[in-house]
Amino acid sequence: MVLVLNGVLQDECPMDTHSLFVQHPVYRETATQFLSIPTKTVGAPGLLYVCQRELAAVAPHDKNVNIIGSDDATTCVIVVVRHSGSGAVALAHLDGNGTDEAVSTMVARVQELAFGYPEGRIELQLIGGFKDTQGYAEDLFSNIMQSFHKHPLEIDLTQACVGELNTILRGDINWPIIYGIGVNVKTGEIFPATFPDKGPDLQLRMARHFTGGHQVLDVYDSTVGMLRIGPFNYDPLRGVDLWLSQSDEFILQHLSTSPDVEPPHFAMQVRATLRYIQDNPFPAVTVFRNNNPHYFRRDENTGCWSPVRF
Repeated sequence: MVLVLNGVLQDECPMDTHSLFVQHPVYRETATQFLSIPTKTVGAPGLLYVCQRELAAVAPHDKNVNIIGSDDATTCVIVVVRHSGSGAVALAHLDGNGTDEAVSTMVARVQELAFGYPEGRIELQLIGGFKDTQGYAEDLFSNIMQSFHKHPLEIDLTQACVGELNTILRGDINWPIIYGIGVNVKTGEIFPATFPDKGPDLQLRMARHFTGGHQVLDVYDSTVGMLRIGPFNYDPLRGVDLWLSQSDEFILQHLSTSPDVEPPHFAMQVRATLRYIQDNPFPAVTVFRNNNPHYFRRDENTGCWSPVRF
């Protein structure tokens, strides 16, 4: 009894996007407004990029981060939790793995960063997930809504640009309209976005998608202002040589939940990740020596992340 929809505390959580939009047409209006914002291409300086199955939280006064964002979401949903009083914000790219834990962590991180600031409300925005033929995004929406509804805090859903509202018909195929978003951490502005540079250790971070890493990892340590990757292990991927010998079309058809609508770089990115897994089947041994995370600090000259050597 903790989700607040259109200002009203809910006894029951809407189980699907259609019910939400019929019962609360205001979300249709806010989504239309959001879709009218031009997509920005965001460069690496000042960016904290969040991959699939990751989350991060940051406060407005953090000098290391200007934009937090994620993209390449088709059947995934990008979740933004923000405290209206402090401006503290958390963003996650969820695919159905580890949702309950991710929701709890996001809210906890935002509360920690908001401590000592004026009182405010916890606001929730959901963007991404289109009307796919398998219903993956619809199931994920329900999963996310239930996780927030179970949370003891009151949480205001202020944006739900998901499902049919984030879908456009091209020919006879449904496509997502928005694949990614950015949040200006200083102002709270949220906008459609694409990120050509997704930050360091990308293949390592993506390897978890194919090797059984079900947890949503928190990748930013706001106490020291550093990007933090790992440590984690993953299961060796059987047949990785065979996967790498297949065509791009085969990889697309068998390793995507939405092969018809993936961005053009999907197969290339998957290949690079598979090669990384091939080279590092046991990351606990070859990547995270002594069980230490990989830390990256913002370079003051370039504004980009650079490795920290301890």
